[in-house]
Amino acid sequence: MPLTAEALYIQLGQIITDMPDLRNHGWDTPQGQQWLGRATVLVEAAGDLTDALNFRTTVQNLSTNPLVPGHPAAVQRMTAILYQALARAELQAPAAARNGFIPTGEPFTALSAVARAFGEANQSIFIIDPYADAGLLDDYVLQAREGISIRVLADAQSVKAGLAPAMRRWNAQYADARPLEIRLAPQRSLHDRLIIVDGATAWSIGQSFNALATRSPTALVKIDNETAGMKIAAYDGLWNDATVLS
Repeated sequence: MPLTAEALYIQLGQIITDMPDLRNHGWDTPQGQQWLGRATVLVEAAGDLTDALNFRTTVQNLSTNPLVPGHPAAVQRMTAILYQALARAELQAPAAARNGFIPTGEPFTALSAVARAFGEANQSIFIIDPYADAGLLDDYVLQAREGISIRVLADAQSVKAGLAPAMRRWNAQYADARPLEIRLAPQRSLHDRLIIVDGATAWSIGQSFNALATRSPTALVKIDNETAGMKIAAYDGLWNDATVLS
């Protein structure tokens, strides 16, 4: 059964956010090989036969030695092809699903993409980001409407030192108007960066909020319902067991 335009856009965005470290050995693992297979199929589904052929050919130029001539160029070509496929899929997707691509050096685009996801919330927003810092509150969470309950789950080891004082300032200023709670999960237990809205809809983002649009392009894409349900359940469980930040 062919993918719908929206499903193709979502899955291409997800494959980009899940991209392993191709420049080193991230592709040369069972998970990396699975990623290559999925990426190849999705590029073919995007409909450009030249890109599909180039992607398959370029995969063969990957090397276990990152210093081998041609390997960095192959990685660059593969990345470019994936983003081209994403851009084409975005044009065909419904308007409500578009605008998830965040180019390097465009912080306002990143802010707008996150604000659109936040704007769908009627009750709650749950943010998972191992490297959460004060900027998450100052730059992004502030975009949520008043009355929306905010939860942030960060990594106990990777969380930035400025988050706790920023949380205290936030709660002192907004109190019940913008309720906020932050918890810390055990180190290295968070494997995604997510925005979960009203406990039902999830977006995946390829970078931590403190790096959006700064070092490399990324995408903020809505996750399909089945995958979203599994992730929401898993991170609700981690939240329940996490330590409250004070």
